[in-house]
Amino acid sequence: MKTLEIDIETFSSINLARAGVYKYSQSEDFEVMLFAYSINGGQVEVIDLALGDELPEEVLHALTDKKVTKWAFNANFERICLSRFLGFPTGKYLDPSSWRCSMVWSAYMGLPLSLESVGSVLGLEKQKLKEGKDLIRYFCTPCKPTKANGKRTRNFPYHDLDKWSSFKEYNKRDVETELEIQRKLANFPVPDTVWQEYHLDQEINDRGVLLDLEFIKNAIDIDDHFRGNLMSELKSITELENPNSVHQLRAWLLDQGLDTASLGKNVVSELLETADGDIAKVLILRQQIAKSSIRKYQTMENAIGSDNRARGMFQFYGANRTGRFAGRILQPQNLPRNNMPDLSEARDLVLVKDIRALDMLYDSVPEVLSELIRTSFIPKANHKLIVADFSSIERVVLAWLAGEKWVLDAYNRKEDLYTATASHMFGVPIENIDKRGPL
Repeated sequence: MKTLEIDIETFSSINLARAGVYKYSQSEDFEVMLFAYSINGGQVEVIDLALGDELPEEVLHALTDKKVTKWAFNANFERICLSRFLGFPTGKYLDPSSWRCSMVWSAYMGLPLSLESVGSVLGLEKQKLKEGKDLIRYFCTPCKPTKANGKRTRNFPYHDLDKWSSFKEYNKRDVETELEIQRKLANFPVPDTVWQEYHLDQEINDRGVLLDLEFIKNAIDIDDHFRGNLMSELKSITELENPNSVHQLRAWLLDQGLDTASLGKNVVSELLETADGDIAKVLILRQQIAKSSIRKYQTMENAIGSDNRARGMFQFYGANRTGRFAGRILQPQNLPRNNMPDLSEARDLVLVKDIRALDMLYDSVPEVLSELIRTSFIPKANHKLIVADFSSIERVVLAWLAGEKWVLDAYNRKEDLYTATASHMFGVPIENIDKRGPL
């Protein structure tokens, strides 16, 4: 066996979109129900694990055999779920070095990131079955208990054998579609260097980052407390049932003589330049509520695994026009900056949940919590988190690509590159250039 094409169907009560596959597969009720596969591009077989079938020994062995290349569309999902299926402990996963992802291949070619869309663009003969979404909703996620369904919270195969049969066909078709994609793209292979980058990406996602769960929970509680106070004050002034409603608040402002089409961040700031009295108070309260950082902290709480690590925060080739990584779940590349001089002291107050001190020391606690988001990421015991940024990396790399050796020389001499550029452009000695001069 040289290659193994895989597609699985799973169940978990954890929301995949919100928590990510690493947390999703840690659920106690997680289950791999169907396993469709093709060996060396041959006939597709479906193993009905939910109804007692077992994987063939050669397929089971191939999952851990580094000599066998495993393929899947969004292979990270299959690899992580099958790691749990094989009994790997949290934090240990199948080695990504023998895995390839046809979604990455599609993205590399500028194609969409969904199997259905790729099949449509390529005009495949065997495209993904569109009824699959309803089947996934029926079998792969919890259902609402009703009198009609006997108050059950999950649909099993025996609840609708016809649907289950269709689900197996859907599972089979996915593998057939993935094989067709590979055949269509065979003349445009992904370079080995890109696959190496993908494997590094998988290692980074597998490792994840440690989060301070106690701090996160306290931040959520503190935010709820102050948000409640702000809402109570808003209700007291406006007498509105829900002053957080844009429609209701706009109507109240209109009654006070202020007509505004929006209550967006920039609009509220502009209105505050001329507002006074109760209108100013309401707009300030609106600003403070809008700055609430609760969602980011809640996302962290949802994504954190049983070992207090969050994983799967990056998607390789997520921006398929440029090939750049894309942030997922916590969006770690899009965190609020922290400029507080007493950041450490503020964090300590949150850690001990000293609400009174926070209220006394800071004008806006929601703003403080926003600045503290980055401090939720912590190193493991006896380690440090080192924040590193390559100085002028874009400028230096571009100079190297363009053969502009003088820029590299200036950088090596630790000269200011803006000053060095002005000197080079205008033929003026670098020591004659300063901020107050004409150059």
